[in-house]
Amino acid sequence: MRYLLPLLLLCLVSCRKNMAEDIMDRSMQASMEIKTISQDSISVRALQHADDTFWFAGSNGTYGMINDTTYIVESGLVNYNGNSNLEFRSIASTENYTYMLTAGSPALIYKIDKQDKSATLVYKEEGEKVFYDSMKFWFDREGIAMGDPQDGCLTILRTFNAGQDWIKVPCSDLPAIVEGEAAFAASNSNISIYRDHVWIVSGGAAARVYHSADRGETWTVTDSPIKSGGEMTGIYAVDFYDENTGVIIGGDWNDKDSSDANKAITHDGGKTWSLLNDSDGPGYCSDITFIPDTAGQELLAVGSPGIWWSGNQGDDWIKLSDQGFYTVAFENKQKGVLAGANHIAKFDIDRYWEK
Repeated sequence: MRYLLPLLLLCLVSCRKNMAEDIMDRSMQASMEIKTISQDSISVRALQHADDTFWFAGSNGTYGMINDTTYIVESGLVNYNGNSNLEFRSIASTENYTYMLTAGSPALIYKIDKQDKSATLVYKEEGEKVFYDSMKFWFDREGIAMGDPQDGCLTILRTFNAGQDWIKVPCSDLPAIVEGEAAFAASNSNISIYRDHVWIVSGGAAARVYHSADRGETWTVTDSPIKSGGEMTGIYAVDFYDENTGVIIGGDWNDKDSSDANKAITHDGGKTWSLLNDSDGPGYCSDITFIPDTAGQELLAVGSPGIWWSGNQGDDWIKLSDQGFYTVAFENKQKGVLAGANHIAKFDIDRYWEK
């Protein structure tokens, strides 16, 4: 009997070693099931999940809600002076309201009351250079929107009273743009917020990341390694997991297959950026997000060329689908909604280990 315990211990150590080696030899894989839930002539680039509802806004003045249990789609229509040809590219949903912003001139912000579903126009701006790209809210009363340059700086609007009034940040309080720098209204993902922080990304002649640690009071700007210099190059989307870890993605809309210098990660709040694997993963994408409840490890990148998943912060990628979409929103780490040109779909992600 005195020899039995050492033998058992030896077996236990050996078994654990073999199990550890087996895990190291395996890699996490993923697959995605996609099911279309709406198909029509509208294009949807603005999508957000809030409470038990996915809110979306798109072309032709269309907006709507998708219940995250039944996935029944309810649509509404906004007319401005009899014109429903409105291009909504931004959406933000808070506890009591949902806000929608059009891209071109006139820029229009509508506020939807979640109780009675009424839509009220709360902001209007006209001008040759008026073009808005993205909008986010911290909570009901405080939000931010950004757009293409006017007067030498990016256009930034702020509200402190639930969208009733919007204040344009003067260029004297913002970094000057590089000539030819602008932004893309591709997926409502030019802005990312986390607690008091807000990051805004640009493209065109420069691919830069603007940052404020005090909800837009003061700003700094940092160059990124994302390709730039062309009319359709630069950063199309940004997402932060916390105040330090964030990702950016984009590339060249005219060369969608190229994965050269089109995605990067930061671990210091955006002060410095490191390119992610150029030889692997997605080329041009219009949206990227940290998948919830995955400890900041899993990413989903979405674009017109398809959908890609990473389980290790972008070091490795798996293409999940050739179907093209513009934007994505998660309910939890398993399921969510995709939106794009002429279709909206629900999805489920399955993860498994493979040798």
